[in-house]
Amino acid sequence: MPTEPSTPRPDQPTDQPPDQPTGRPADRPTGQRPARRDLLRTGLATGAATALGLAATAGPAHAAHADGPGAAGATPADRTLTLTGHLPTGAPDFVHLPFEVPEGVREIAVSYRYDKPQVPSGTPGNSCDIGLFDERGTDLGGPGFRGWSGGFRTEFSLSRGAATPGYLPGPINPGTWHVVLGPYQIAPQGLEYHVEVTLRFGAPGPRFTPHYPAERARGRGRAWYRGDCHLHTVHSDGRRTPEEVAAGARAAGLDFIVSTDHNTSSSHAVWGPLAGPDLLVLPGEEVTTRNGHWLALGLEAGQFVDWRYRSRDEEYPRFVRQVHRAGGLVVPAHPYCPYVACQWKFGYEGADAVEVWNGPWTYDDESAVDTWDGRLAVALREGRGWLPALGNSDAHSEPQVIGSPHTVVLAEDLSRDAVLDGLRAGRSWLAESAAVRLDFTVTGHGRQAGIGEELTVPADAPLDVRLTVSGVPGGTVRLLTDEGQMHQESLPADGAGTVVWRTTASLAAYVRAEVRHPKADGTPGRGNAMGPELPWGPMAALTNPIVLRTEDR
Repeated sequence: MPTEPSTPRPDQPTDQPPDQPTGRPADRPTGQRPARRDLLRTGLATGAATALGLAATAGPAHAAHADGPGAAGATPADRTLTLTGHLPTGAPDFVHLPFEVPEGVREIAVSYRYDKPQVPSGTPGNSCDIGLFDERGTDLGGPGFRGWSGGFRTEFSLSRGAATPGYLPGPINPGTWHVVLGPYQIAPQGLEYHVEVTLRFGAPGPRFTPHYPAERARGRGRAWYRGDCHLHTVHSDGRRTPEEVAAGARAAGLDFIVSTDHNTSSSHAVWGPLAGPDLLVLPGEEVTTRNGHWLALGLEAGQFVDWRYRSRDEEYPRFVRQVHRAGGLVVPAHPYCPYVACQWKFGYEGADAVEVWNGPWTYDDESAVDTWDGRLAVALREGRGWLPALGNSDAHSEPQVIGSPHTVVLAEDLSRDAVLDGLRAGRSWLAESAAVRLDFTVTGHGRQAGIGEELTVPADAPLDVRLTVSGVPGGTVRLLTDEGQMHQESLPADGAGTVVWRTTASLAAYVRAEVRHPKADGTPGRGNAMGPELPWGPMAALTNPIVLRTEDR
């Protein structure tokens, strides 16, 4: 597949990838084969090839060099290095293949392939991702990261001024670089890989000029703002360009989006011209580990968050701290997604919110909401902070709809800090689309509270819970507390209505609302059915709770 270099943008120029070089590995004599202990290194530990049961010829089999330079002053010919090997079932999550870059290289181009042998029905076949680290090394969280494309591309290239989406333009410094392979699944027969690294010599060319998005849009002051915090582009495994995503966000009636390509920050530098007074774009990343995915929302422009660890490695808290130092949010994503390595295993300590609704409503979203609601009740009973819910589209390509669902947040302004503050506080509700509108309050004892707020009243003071909603024809309103569903009411055919229910703080620690579409058979559902079908229709809207406190507590 041809590479897709990014277009330099007119902003502050840079001649370095995100960090300055911290030193170069010692040069290896020309033609000397790398030591076997250098061939296979995970981001977690250095492992000898024998630990994988590899044959003596495993790892990079040879480095085939083109002819050297000709006449004095002539540009050397392209040089191609071939790295081959075999990975058995049980190989490390990340395999680092070293190669030497001499002086004078202007561009590195990489292509790879791996075998896909037939496997018995139900047995996973081979699946292998790829990325690149420069001469600054492969240390976890270190400065050497130069890009990741997962399994979405078979070819990529980078130079001082341009790079294939997913990769970072910048200087091609001499030293030991590494291709990193990520064998997601390995067939019983093992995995044979073949990587070709082409070094192209010449003048380095112009510097890449990033154009990061502004941290503030025009806004409407203190208001409800709609945003999709989980979106992918061609910079990871999406098929939409950033331009198409920005256009889709505007068409969906969104005020803000977060760029969350998998395991790379490369798209941050191209959003500047695509944001505007009407659309705030926040840099982010979907951190795709082998024990679940999480969203790093509101990163500093160009900031990269490493993903090469499992829950048992106890590295996750380190990267949570990294995001928090930048003022960003940590959000476990689609915690019950059935795909390989998607189930959330890190726990929720350090998280700022949780994505309970991801794309079209399915059974895994039901599970996520149930778990979130149970944790909500426990947190309030124990006097701890509770975890807000988010909804995002996770849209990658057609026909996935940008903004379905999205999160509607009450923020002081349409700015990075204000939006993140609103999400962190839980002043938000989740909507299927901009056609759904909602207002939710609890009033009593001369006081009122809205979504994400607390209302403190005498224990037995009557409280009126009021939900006004539109845009859900024939929908079902559910009002839920720490005791479960306490009230259910159907909306008229035009989808607009107001539901009022009375309770007290002695009976409810919180109250939240759901609005559901009718079930497939047209019935509203009752929530007490047993069997394979979901008890309710798809979600149309879901609120974070209003917390109820008694004055005598």
